[in-house]
Amino acid sequence: MAEYPAALGELITFFESLPEGERRENLIDLAAAVATHAPQEDEKYDLEDVRHDAECTDTVGVHARLDHGDQVHFAISLGPKVQTLTKAMATILCRGLNGSTLSEVLAVPQDFVPRIIGADLVRLRSQTVYYVLGRMKQVAQALQKGVN
Repeated sequence: MAEYPAALGELITFFESLPEGERRENLIDLAAAVATHAPQEDEKYDLEDVRHDAECTDTVGVHARLDHGDQVHFAISLGPKVQTLTKAMATILCRGLNGSTLSEVLAVPQDFVPRIIGADLVRLRSQTVYYVLGRMKQVAQALQKGVN
């Protein structure tokens, strides 16, 4: 799992070890915890990308700030209609990517998504499961251009 930031690798390993029922329960718990990754009023972000795309049921905001050079810290704001699975993925990605470098975020392959949520949910929600990762990579790329 060297291609993943350590925290994301730990989440992948955890989810792969779970039977399907427990996996879904944990995803629901993570979706409920998404508010802990909301942007804080007293924090300044280097880039805030808030929009409603066709791939998602409501507005998603990706807020990012750089710490210690190019270590990125993400926060996520979600509209009230955002689906449970998208909320869970936002929590997973914030936990798994915060503290990573911009290059590490951009290098994360999408192949981990079915390993976390399961192949059945990927088939059912193919558009939304990759949406937040794609948005975070867009923000990381924009920040990287600003750093170089």
